[in-house]
Amino acid sequence: MAPKIIRPDRLAEVLPPGGLTWLQACSAESALLRDGIVAAGDRLGPMTFTGIFVPGLNRLDYLVQDRRRAKTFFLTPELRRRPDATEFLPFNYREIIRHLYATPISAALFMVSPPDENGLCGVGPVADFVPDFWKRIPIRIAHVNPRLPETRGYAGIPWEELTAVVEGEQDLPTSQTGAPDAVTEAIGRHVAAIVPDRATIQTGLGRVPDAALRGLADHRNLRIHSGLIGDAVVDLLEAGAIAPGLSITTGVAIGTARLYEAVADDRFRFRPAVFTHSPKVITTLQRFVTINSVVEIDLLANGFAEHQAAGLMSGPGGASDFASAGRANDAIRIIVLPSTADGGRTSRIVPTGANPAPVSLNRFDIDVVVTEHGAADLRLKSHHERAEALIAVAAPAHRPMLEESWGRWTGRFWQR
Repeated sequence: MAPKIIRPDRLAEVLPPGGLTWLQACSAESALLRDGIVAAGDRLGPMTFTGIFVPGLNRLDYLVQDRRRAKTFFLTPELRRRPDATEFLPFNYREIIRHLYATPISAALFMVSPPDENGLCGVGPVADFVPDFWKRIPIRIAHVNPRLPETRGYAGIPWEELTAVVEGEQDLPTSQTGAPDAVTEAIGRHVAAIVPDRATIQTGLGRVPDAALRGLADHRNLRIHSGLIGDAVVDLLEAGAIAPGLSITTGVAIGTARLYEAVADDRFRFRPAVFTHSPKVITTLQRFVTINSVVEIDLLANGFAEHQAAGLMSGPGGASDFASAGRANDAIRIIVLPSTADGGRTSRIVPTGANPAPVSLNRFDIDVVVTEHGAADLRLKSHHERAEALIAVAAPAHRPMLEESWGRWTGRFWQR
């Protein structure tokens, strides 16, 4: 049976009130479906929306108006301001997958391309969850967008399996990580000295991981296996650093129009999170290297990525999935971060015990820490040797403070 074609302002006629609704966001967030939610207003009742919401890209104040609520794994500024209407679940991706499989979902709102000659609608550059569990969701409402890029890796959703559709052209939301500077370029050079040719790379999104990835432009036959990718992957393609053939596997692309045009290349494939974050898959990757960032790291090499001055902002995301699984195939797990914040006033390498936030990556998930001052290789080192290596890549102005703090900490634990 063909789906019902509706206007966005008639969304309440097909979306069951109340319950839990999956809302696709990331770079395939639909402005038409957003407008439909706003137009429906209180007719949706006490509905809860869940999805993968990206701070700075997805503006979600409309999800926590009227009686609507949000269940989120990442805190955007709008959701942080409404704790009364927001349930925050600080899960890594494996826990997100388990949670979604165990939770009944009434409806799904997502973006697809028009049906092809086989009646299949593509999901574009956001294939992390919808391809895996749309069959479990009884009401499937799609925005059919002719501008959604064509991607490989998933055949598509049959047109007749959709409950209702809204139609209209929309450019995808874009995100830029910012121009490189002396600090990020130095970090990129240090990372390039660690990563071998023919490596398979996982990377987080952000200015510093992007710079680290761009620093690999002179490498050859690299592959990408990552939960998400940004424009830096296109830079590597143009530099000739990526291996020929199917060499880029990801679930989500977030970047500029340049990236969205590139993902149609036959070297890309988009797979759901149950594949990209699977320990069984990750342990098969050859010369696997993870490159992620944290807000701070302490002298025991515990990484903190979930908290800033404004408060909690995220769960651990996918970095811990890749780091823990990578342990089984001798991956090199790299953390990249500038040595300071606040114009140099604050060290991002901090004394042990100074950060009360949740540990996102523990000391067994991190092999090398890279700042603009160098690379601290922590493998096979004692507590003292780790602290010395980390202090050596901290900003020179903060090293005396770190040395003094380490002396106090070791005095408490070693001299009893």
